[in-house]
Amino acid sequence: MKTQIIEKDGKKEFAVISYKDFLRMQEELEDYHDLRELRKAKGDPKNQQGRSLDVVVAELGLRKKKA
Repeated sequence: MKTQIIEKDGKKEFAVISYKDFLRMQEELEDYHDLRELRKAKGDPKNQQGRSLDVVVAELGLRKKKA
């Protein structure tokens, strides 16, 4: 990754990267946040016991499609 550093008053102030690198970094950050949320949810005791599809459908007020 090529980066251009812009200084202000002799101190590093900004880093300029390519748009392609920006998009890649943004996607990696989103993946990281998703992983943190997943780990948090898996650690929650209320998520330790599974629920049937019928229970979830009822909780969400949905109707199951007939096969």
